[in-house]
Amino acid sequence: MNGKLIISISMALLFARLKQTMVAAFGVTFSITMFITLLSFMAGLNKMLDNLILNRTPHIRLYNEILPTKIQPINRALEFANDYNFIQHIKPKNDLLDIRNSEAIINSLKKDKYAMGVAPKLVTPIFYNVGVINLTGVLNGIDVDAENKLFTFQDYVVEGKTTSLKNTPYSIIIGIGAAKKMLVQIGDNIQITTVTGQIFPLKVVGFFQSGIEELDKVQSYTTLATCQKIMGKPNSYITDIQIKLKDITLAPSTAKKYKHLYATEAIDIQTANSQFETGSSVRTLISYAVGITLLIVAGFGIYNILNMMIYEKMDSIAILKATGFSGKDVNRIFIFIALTIGIVGGVLGLIFGFGLSAVIAQIPFSTASLPTVKTYPISYNPIFYIIGAIFSLITTYFAGYFPSKKASKIDPVDIIRGK
Repeated sequence: MNGKLIISISMALLFARLKQTMVAAFGVTFSITMFITLLSFMAGLNKMLDNLILNRTPHIRLYNEILPTKIQPINRALEFANDYNFIQHIKPKNDLLDIRNSEAIINSLKKDKYAMGVAPKLVTPIFYNVGVINLTGVLNGIDVDAENKLFTFQDYVVEGKTTSLKNTPYSIIIGIGAAKKMLVQIGDNIQITTVTGQIFPLKVVGFFQSGIEELDKVQSYTTLATCQKIMGKPNSYITDIQIKLKDITLAPSTAKKYKHLYATEAIDIQTANSQFETGSSVRTLISYAVGITLLIVAGFGIYNILNMMIYEKMDSIAILKATGFSGKDVNRIFIFIALTIGIVGGVLGLIFGFGLSAVIAQIPFSTASLPTVKTYPISYNPIFYIIGAIFSLITTYFAGYFPSKKASKIDPVDIIRGK
């Protein structure tokens, strides 16, 4: 049968039941709108939470850890070589935490094709001196330029600038939690005590806020050179080498390679944050499940409306078949009606979903624990819109297929005789 004629009849049936058609289209529009908005918001939230970890966490961290000696002297003795030796209260090795040949390792990593950047770091426990009270803390000696480039350090400095660390001798950027405890302001001088009992005065040039309150109560930052002088160590003394890779998915395998190559401990970001990644996956799965459920519910609405349309249009269907329309033609008419509802509702849903997401993205979101977040997070990933469009077509197609199959089997003689 002529395609234009089928389209014309389908449009006539659509407009004959305009109110029901609009209700069905609205169901699809609402489902797609909420599907897009929900996924965009949840993906934006996951991205924001991931960035809190990724921005401040190296893909691979090289370090030394004080561990008991695996091979004890008795195991080296030939007379006990074939015996089982049970040793209790093994003491840790008398090793330092610094990474040996750190300069050579850093130069090697900078030439590695997988590495995007390298940032050396020196971490040491300290005490903040507040009158007669000592508060525990952790001092991080950093390469300021490398930290800004690889870990967006400046974004987490809520007051002051990271460049002040380089320009001001013996300066410190202190965690906002520790600053509130000590009631210090930018420009004040504080005293710290090292674990060896040495006391050093440092000038506060900024406040740092990671969004994790317990860290902000202890963490502070100074330059690598200043930290080495405070500890009385040479310029080669480094406890951590932080590495950012070009491809984060290679972190587990690359960490194993670096551990063997440089004879240090190595931990990758996936291992260090496995629980966090699980939470992100579960939230994404829930978002897709809810969004698809909305589309299926809309599909049932279209199915019910088309079913009612068939019962109400029995006479019209009988006349069509009596005048030469085949069962396949009737089938095409009702599938066309369903797809038209799906396309119109889907396009409107994509537009409204984008608009609602844009509105949410402008809503202020201010919290002391997340200083870098100013508005609600939204992701405009095109894949969400593609999935929404495809799924709306699939849902409406099947919502129209089963009623159309029923309509194509109607016997016009039975209908006309019944009348």
